[in-house]
Amino acid sequence: MVEVGKTGDRVADAVRDNWVDRFAPAISRPYLRLMRADRPIGTWLLLWPGLWSVSLAADYRGDTFPSLWLIVLFTVGAFVMRGAGDTYNDIVDRDFDSQVARTRSRPIPSGQVSVRQAIAFMVGLFAIGFLILIQFNLFAIFVGVASLVTIAIYPFMKRVTFWPQLFLGIAFNWGALLGWAAVLGTLDPPALVLYVAGICWTIGYDTIYAHQDKDDDALIGVKSTALKFGTATPYWLGGFFTGAVVLMALAGWLAGASLFYFTGLAGGALHLAWQIARLEIDNPDRCLMLFRSNRDFGWIIFAGILADTIFTGLN
Repeated sequence: MVEVGKTGDRVADAVRDNWVDRFAPAISRPYLRLMRADRPIGTWLLLWPGLWSVSLAADYRGDTFPSLWLIVLFTVGAFVMRGAGDTYNDIVDRDFDSQVARTRSRPIPSGQVSVRQAIAFMVGLFAIGFLILIQFNLFAIFVGVASLVTIAIYPFMKRVTFWPQLFLGIAFNWGALLGWAAVLGTLDPPALVLYVAGICWTIGYDTIYAHQDKDDDALIGVKSTALKFGTATPYWLGGFFTGAVVLMALAGWLAGASLFYFTGLAGGALHLAWQIARLEIDNPDRCLMLFRSNRDFGWIIFAGILADTIFTGLN
């Protein structure tokens, strides 16, 4: 447990020997922890739908390679906006976080950062995110601004529904819409289908994540799909992960993707099946490991789309 005011102690679920704890100046650590720089998996999970969409849109248009400029913008944007969203989430959830073993060491409940400081930091991050957004075309800017609604409502959903993971998926996969809009200036069926596929994927991986906190959540009245699914979680995950794969296949077909795309998707499907096979819902360490492994799922899918874009564009 972190002592109040101690800035040298790591957050409970931070990556061991992360760069924030090892190298960042002491004055910056509470803010870097607030934006989850010591726990990069959230940035990966926010980034992947955007990179998938940018690459699939390039494939759809017949480009030889997706725009490197857009890839850079989405990468930096995912880091900044994930930090802004998580700071907002921690401000809203600070009373809940102080009652949960895994989250009471976060900067606000542990006293490392005041609420006023967190709000100022959040505003700064959103401002940087807006500067990134205005590099896109006008249609993409409007699509990006619309995502703020999903960010605003997500933290409150765990108070009113057992499906907060659905609302996380709606927010976290917005990049599937934004990426397509940034490349083509439209929203075509492949982007919409990819978006829904990402939501199914998010419900699955965040249910795994939520099993770490289910006992504390039940005591304090926080709802989640982990509590709703209970011991039937593997079957629900099978359904949502299957839905994600089928919809990704449909998105690829609608975009005119070829064998490389579907080979990557087959590899991703095997990875999701491995997650279900390895799941132990009462083992928090196993749940965290499997949750983090979704970074690798993202790489597999991205590699398939990228290979399809390159080899299709060359022919």
